[in-house]
Amino acid sequence: MLSIEALRAHLLATRLAGTVRTLREESLRSYRLFAARDPRVTLGLVPGRDWSDREVMALMAEKCGVSADPAHVTGPDVIDPERTLRALDVFARRLGEVAARRGAVLLGTGHPHRLLGFYAGLADALSAAGCLVLTPAQGRCVDITTRFGVRTCAIDYVGGVAFVRESGARPIHGETGAHTHSPLPVRAVLEELAAGGGPLPDLVIGDHGWVCGAGQLGFVAIGPADTDDPALFVGEAEGIVAVAVPLDDSVRSSYYRPLTRYVLNRACLSQ
Repeated sequence: MLSIEALRAHLLATRLAGTVRTLREESLRSYRLFAARDPRVTLGLVPGRDWSDREVMALMAEKCGVSADPAHVTGPDVIDPERTLRALDVFARRLGEVAARRGAVLLGTGHPHRLLGFYAGLADALSAAGCLVLTPAQGRCVDITTRFGVRTCAIDYVGGVAFVRESGARPIHGETGAHTHSPLPVRAVLEELAAGGGPLPDLVIGDHGWVCGAGQLGFVAIGPADTDDPALFVGEAEGIVAVAVPLDDSVRSSYYRPLTRYVLNRACLSQ
């Protein structure tokens, strides 16, 4: 069993929290773009009101622990580990609730290189608890706009976790898929579920567009987010996203394993 003290130390040692690798410049740019409702950072969320970049920064200071000083414009960003721990506990409660009623769960990630293992561990435990882990629309193509133009990506699954890879691509040397912020994959998955008349998810677990896109459509959605991903925290503040966990989403994949163990233990789902 991983104690709170041990997890706090792990968060700081791996820079999942504390001084993180995300730069303040990147975060401030995201706050400005979110205020302008740029789809690259709204991630499928449609805010219920207008947010200025100062308001976004103030919210991120409250939710993540970043600096609320607009004069602080350079250097590494900061996440308060206590906020991460509190959010992980709420995240775990959501897992426990859906497991208790053996609900249907959808898991998806826009960070397959980093977070696939984290979600796959959750999927395995939820399946063992009797939950239905949904894997619809495998192979379905989605056109996603990127800074390199429109790219056609195909939905794929590993360990019950959805992600996208460029259409026609095959995994090479452990390559798992493409990084994306787009909400289009989760919309395609949910559309196929609805069209097929099968069960819809009681809980969506993921990041980026998987959480914001699902939450915007009225599904209970939870997941982690970095300091340059304000959409999840705005969504949480507006009641669209159920839980947003502040942490660096781009460290080594192995560093997320203790988080999986911690939340599963808190949810009484340890195997």
